[in-house]
Amino acid sequence: MPHPEIEGALTGQGLRIGIVMARFNSLVTESLLAGALSGLRRHGVADEAITVVKVPGSWELPLTLATMAATKKYDGLIALGAVIRGDTPHFDYVAGEAAKGIGNAMMKAEIPIVFGVLTTNTLEQAMDRAGAKSGNKGYDAAATVIEMANLLRELRA
Repeated sequence: MPHPEIEGALTGQGLRIGIVMARFNSLVTESLLAGALSGLRRHGVADEAITVVKVPGSWELPLTLATMAATKKYDGLIALGAVIRGDTPHFDYVAGEAAKGIGNAMMKAEIPIVFGVLTTNTLEQAMDRAGAKSGNKGYDAAATVIEMANLLRELRA
């Protein structure tokens, strides 16, 4: 007898999704946001079921996501940001703490919080991942949050 396999559907109807976008490196993050919104809409998430919150930078993402998750209004959240390596260790602190904070927020909230924060060495690499050459990681984050929200619904049913 075959074992059961469970996957989340890529159907966004009825889902409530929040997006938190860092304004720092807005040339990149606005493109990520456009990709995420396109992905959510393409998979059936209604415009009125999407909330977009903009924060100063990636450092502020974890607290904002945790606060939104605590409201219990969302089936899933997306974190969008771009941390680009410079000549100082600032990159390591911001990228590492953002990742850790977002992961902690997700585990505490028990809803999917998708990590759509680009961590690149150059602006060109970030732009490539925000719609230029390597697809749009915002769009990918939208598909992931939909799949994970549906998967968790299935597992909890």
